[in-house]
Amino acid sequence: MIRPRLIVLGTFFIIILSACNFSSDFFSSRSENEIPSDENVDVQTAENVPVEEAEEVEEKEELDEIQVSSVTVLPTLAPEPTALPSALIAEADAEELLLTNIYERVNPSVVNILVTVEGQDTGSFPNNLFPNQGQGSGFIFDTDGHVVTNNHVVEDAERIDVTFADGASVQAEIVGTDPDSDLAVLKVNTTPESLRPVKWGDSDTIKVGQRAIAIGNPFGLDGTLTSGIVSALGRSLPTENGAFRIPEIIQTDAAINPGNSGGPLLNSEGEVIGVNTAIVPRQDRLGGERSFLGVGFAVPANLAHRVVPILIENGEYDHPWIGFSGNTVTPEIAEAMELSQSSGALVVEVLSGSPADDAGLRSGTREIVFDNGLDTTIGGDVIIAIEDEEVHNFDDLISFLSRRGTVGDTVTLTIIRDGEEQQLELTLGPRPATAEEVE
Repeated sequence: MIRPRLIVLGTFFIIILSACNFSSDFFSSRSENEIPSDENVDVQTAENVPVEEAEEVEEKEELDEIQVSSVTVLPTLAPEPTALPSALIAEADAEELLLTNIYERVNPSVVNILVTVEGQDTGSFPNNLFPNQGQGSGFIFDTDGHVVTNNHVVEDAERIDVTFADGASVQAEIVGTDPDSDLAVLKVNTTPESLRPVKWGDSDTIKVGQRAIAIGNPFGLDGTLTSGIVSALGRSLPTENGAFRIPEIIQTDAAINPGNSGGPLLNSEGEVIGVNTAIVPRQDRLGGERSFLGVGFAVPANLAHRVVPILIENGEYDHPWIGFSGNTVTPEIAEAMELSQSSGALVVEVLSGSPADDAGLRSGTREIVFDNGLDTTIGGDVIIAIEDEEVHNFDDLISFLSRRGTVGDTVTLTIIRDGEEQQLELTLGPRPATAEEVE
């Protein structure tokens, strides 16, 4: 009767091994090597126990264990944190601190300008002229009460009222204007203690990408700060009469709207780097001007700081003048004139009686229309340098006159004439006041 005992014993071992979660390999090893010594157990009879059944039990219990383990070890899912990283918060805080500090320091130097101009006859009421009002911005230049703004803000004004950041309002008078730089200086009568002049920066050192901050009076909303970057440098804008151009204009994407004209454009130090003057406006469907499109312009601070003291002293500013019309030398012009370089300022027409005429500059001799549509006169002198500065294009010449030129100064021009490099001496004269005088 050994076989029944072996079956029971085998079953008992299977239960024990399964309960203890031993592997089938361990069971096989023990059945072969650790047979009880007090009983004569036939190893071959132990193989009669159903091995498939034991394996199924072990597999089932292993699967149960895996399922239980997978449930118990799953972490509790928590929502992702919404807070910004501390580094970003610190950076944002620094930006806010910078802007608030600049505003607190500079806003007291910025003024709102209300201009009253005689209106036109309306037709419906032929005996009445209705005054029109315009608004602009400005900033305090010195403790003597001089305020800088744009010429186009105060042009033709019958009355000018200036309101300070503290709400005090006084009447102002025009001291000087310069349409060719779109600058004007006003004078207010108030105590010096209430005046906080701005600090001036160096507009020649600014770079594209640097911060640009505007404070002004857009749409009559006084004390408005907007910020952006310097988008481009070296732009030029036409003067009021259209005969000349304002060089080295600063382009910015800081929001500038009607009413910002005449206000300061600032750098990160709170220094004036430009005088806000113009925008490229968005047009509505009827063609009317609406609002800022992301392109604003400012007269460079270095030009303003040069012009303003002379406006205070003389009431006007004499821009130096050479006296010719011209174009930038393009590759097409260089090829047509057989020039060795495709740069410089081409003399198209020398104006009679001008400094250029007196110095002997030569006009173009042959009209030509290029495939790209450019229509010009070629054959004239090509200016490649003025004093110690190279002239790569026509704007370089204007920039030199704006930065370094003074009426009465004699300058040396390096030119290309008939393929040969030459030098001419030229005495700068005063720029004509009107387009008719230029013609």
